[in-house]
Amino acid sequence: MELTVVGSGTAAPEPDRAAACYMVRVAPSTILLDCGPGALHNMARFGLPWQHITHLCISHFHTDHIGDVPALLFALKYTQLPPREDPLTVYGPKGLRKLFRKLAAAFGDYIEDPGFPLEIVEMKPGVRLGLNDVAHVSAAPTPHTDASVAYRIERAERALGYTGDTGHHVDVGAFLQNLDLLIAECSLPDELAIESHLTPSRVAALARVALPRRILITHVYPQLDRTAVIDLVRKEGWEGEMLMAEDGMKLEI
Repeated sequence: MELTVVGSGTAAPEPDRAAACYMVRVAPSTILLDCGPGALHNMARFGLPWQHITHLCISHFHTDHIGDVPALLFALKYTQLPPREDPLTVYGPKGLRKLFRKLAAAFGDYIEDPGFPLEIVEMKPGVRLGLNDVAHVSAAPTPHTDASVAYRIERAERALGYTGDTGHHVDVGAFLQNLDLLIAECSLPDELAIESHLTPSRVAALARVALPRRILITHVYPQLDRTAVIDLVRKEGWEGEMLMAEDGMKLEI
């Protein structure tokens, strides 16, 4: 598996970061985890195969995680010569089909009928679905919105997990156990903590349950000093390997 950070940012605009988006390549599949504003152009900027995305996994319906979904579908429909024929599967929490109906009402029929097969799948907790002959995806609820999920992607003995946006809950840590790489949000400093997001102490608490081999910290708001996050997590009791996400970063898993 190979991960590319397409967008490591948040809802707060930054000149060098698109909003949430991560590309996972598990041959022969190319998977997006979320598709926030700026993601499509960053994929072109980094030379990533956006034309060949096979699966899109949406963690929840906030704009900073889905803002470029219409742009992606528009590009896949109208800029491919010859026209795209390969199917696209979109995974997400309950309400995903309703979201696509609303997007179609706002942007046009191409959202639900882009000219190639489009499958909309509302994920059920505990169910593993095949991405291809060798890889699987599963999802579990997170305490962020009424419809938000974390994901894990597994191939043979390798596993990657993505928190999406989440508050701390032991069930999230249990779902994300024993990963080679955990993509974990860390939105705010502990002194500005809110229930629906992680902070350095909550990342450490999540890690103590999940026990990942590596953590990729992302989705850091300006109120939290990005250069201090890893040290803050260590001070809260997690000494495992940690990296800070940057747009364009590539990691082998």
